[in-house]
Amino acid sequence: MALREPGNRTCPVRWAAALLLALSVERAVALPEICSQCPGGVHNVSAVAVYCEQTPGLTLRARCCLGPTGAIVGLDLQNCSLKQPGPNFPQAHSAVIIELQTNPLQGDLTDTFRGFTQLQTLVLPHDVSCPGGISAWDTVTSYADNQTCQGQKNLCNSTGDPEMCPENGSCAPDGPGFLQCVCADGFHGYKCMRQGSFSLLMFFGILGSTTLSISVLLWGTQRRKAKTS
Repeated sequence: MALREPGNRTCPVRWAAALLLALSVERAVALPEICSQCPGGVHNVSAVAVYCEQTPGLTLRARCCLGPTGAIVGLDLQNCSLKQPGPNFPQAHSAVIIELQTNPLQGDLTDTFRGFTQLQTLVLPHDVSCPGGISAWDTVTSYADNQTCQGQKNLCNSTGDPEMCPENGSCAPDGPGFLQCVCADGFHGYKCMRQGSFSLLMFFGILGSTTLSISVLLWGTQRRKAKTS
């Protein structure tokens, strides 16, 4: 009777471990779609390239400057023939610096940058206004070939209206020209008037019972129709 070598049993395990490792590495280095929306890479003399090279821990990949966790810190989409930033643009909401000059951009871009709370430098075509207007930035500078918006302002500090948010909420920035009211811990709902955490169990319980009731009603209706026919 032939004996099977013990080492052979570990081969499938090793292959499985190697496969899992390869898959995890692939997920870790996955590049956001917006970074490859335009062919080529970050321009060598662009503001994004300079910022990325001078800041430790950042790396250049395609059109993006990425942080250690893969978050987009800088985005260089200049000279990409873009009329609109595109549906993948929100992937760059964590960006500190974005370049969009030398593009035939059309329309108002204000809503495009909602949620871009980290953005501090935005370079646009010379005929495109800074989102949120002059009041949303510390400095707006016009050049022959671009317009640069620098230093996003926190509008919560300049509204001067302490009653803008409800008693149990506080003002928070939400991108250039935008702000939002955030409920304090332990409060939720309309005007942050409901206290306690939102009960998912109750929500799904009500949803399930409602769905069941409608299903029983429809079943009974169809059964009566079948009998009468």
